[in-house]
Amino acid sequence: MSAITTPFGFASTASEVMSGIDLTGRRAVVTGASSGIGAETARALAATGAAVTLAVRDMVAGERVAKDITGSTGNQDVRAVHLDLTDPVSITAFTTAWQGPLHVLVNNAGVMACPEQYTEQGWEWQFATNHLGHFALATGLYGALAADGNARVVVVSSTGHQQSPVVWDDVNFAFRPYDPWLAYGQSKTANVLFAVEATRRWAADNITANALMPGAIYTNLQRHTGGRGSGRVPAELIKTVEQGAATSALLATSPLLEGVGGRYFVDCNETEVVDRRSGTLHGVARYAVAPAGARRLWDLSQDLLAGAA
Repeated sequence: MSAITTPFGFASTASEVMSGIDLTGRRAVVTGASSGIGAETARALAATGAAVTLAVRDMVAGERVAKDITGSTGNQDVRAVHLDLTDPVSITAFTTAWQGPLHVLVNNAGVMACPEQYTEQGWEWQFATNHLGHFALATGLYGALAADGNARVVVVSSTGHQQSPVVWDDVNFAFRPYDPWLAYGQSKTANVLFAVEATRRWAADNITANALMPGAIYTNLQRHTGGRGSGRVPAELIKTVEQGAATSALLATSPLLEGVGGRYFVDCNETEVVDRRSGTLHGVARYAVAPAGARRLWDLSQDLLAGAA
């Protein structure tokens, strides 16, 4: 299976990779689209003519961004809808209210290196937000994705996944001392594993899912780290928000990704599988794309959600 390469790279922007793409009549959902690369991904999708739903926790910010996107693109079919990924009731309300097919789902929302915190169900906050909430959202929208006949799921992960595999016997840090970066890494590994298994399970419905590292971008994601992420990324590798949204935009719309799923991309190209921490922003850990791990995560996620019902 050869790696996917494209004409785009580190400096490409979302609008550049979507140039010439027409999604008129198609529908997209972008989580966490009230700021940062989520807002920019939504803007780029709206510019192609897609009907875009901004799934956001902060409705004031979401409605402001929706209005701004409409103003900059001329697309009147942009709206904000409330979604709290840590609340199963909120997710169910969103998915049951959705009517008709869905062409693109961008699982973009996330938290990074936050202080120790747990949901009402006892789920560790980063695992709940970054993975479990998105898992519930995607599976809840499965019928809408299948109805499209050629839907794509885009999963925003991170090189941070190389910090930790999923620790199967202790995903909620019940026995380990809590570490914000290990928790973040575990949740980002789960993002990649979800894309692998969703592609396998939903192949008959022509649904594909791919994961990505957007790059190092200064956004609200860094609010728990002093605004500068890990602080270890050289200045020349910091992207603008427009550049940071490019890989998401590519996976959501490019004809080069037709029928391609279960893979991991950096800088608009598929990256290599690695067996130790790469020391760069490239590379996907072998454990993050292991089919057996992907199946195990799916079963674990279903069991956790069933226990909360």
